[in-house]
Amino acid sequence: MGFHTFDASEAERLDRLDRYRWVSAEELVGPLVEAGVEVAADLGSGTGFYTDDVAPHVETVYGVDVQPEMHDRYRENGTPENVELVASDVADLPFADGELDGAFSTMTYHEFASDAAVAELARVVRSGGLVVTFDWAGDGTGEQGPPVEERFTADDAVAALEAAGFEVVSAATRTETFGVVARAP
Repeated sequence: MGFHTFDASEAERLDRLDRYRWVSAEELVGPLVEAGVEVAADLGSGTGFYTDDVAPHVETVYGVDVQPEMHDRYRENGTPENVELVASDVADLPFADGELDGAFSTMTYHEFASDAAVAELARVVRSGGLVVTFDWAGDGTGEQGPPVEERFTADDAVAALEAAGFEVVSAATRTETFGVVARAP
């Protein structure tokens, strides 16, 4: 289960506005703004589609992606001044302990979900900071997104976050996706 990496040669698919059908900018940005997040990391930022939605609301956002080709595409699209691109695996982030006020991921949790990655988030997000995760639901139909066998459920994400000490603020499953908001230990 999990660890599916999006094919960078298909990057143009990540810039389509119909992605808002699965997670809107408002539901992503809202919890981050409400929590006063100023320094955030987009985990699996890809072409910057959702990074660009968060950037106007924070001081700095790190676009983290394991594939440098995605950063190349993001640069071609135009990168906001307050976005810094970081080539890294989520399980080995180049940030100091508590350096981030928050982190978010949109449709990428299945690509990095592991005990090591969640522990790394607990390390780099300051105590009380926010982690906002939206992804394809393991109990979805599989008609969109990665195959169902490569996905996790909201319950899986909640269990992983709680095991690392996070306090889950909200968790919801929708038709094909889930959303989880949690506070760092």
